[in-house]
Amino acid sequence: MDRIMKQAEIKELSVEELKEKMADFKKQYDELKMAHAVTPLENPLQIKTARRTVARLATELTKRENQ
Repeated sequence: MDRIMKQAEIKELSVEELKEKMADFKKQYDELKMAHAVTPLENPLQIKTARRTVARLATELTKRENQ
């Protein structure tokens, strides 16, 4: 789950898959933030990539809902 999801990959997912992935990435993001608060992460950029992936998924969901 540490990998970045590209926009092309996100567009191929169904609405249900988008919701599942978003929940997974939100959970991962929260865990990374908590772990970083306790002891600094070796690679703090993981937090940024997780946050951006959540944002990409949310944007795609919103876009589909508005169509």
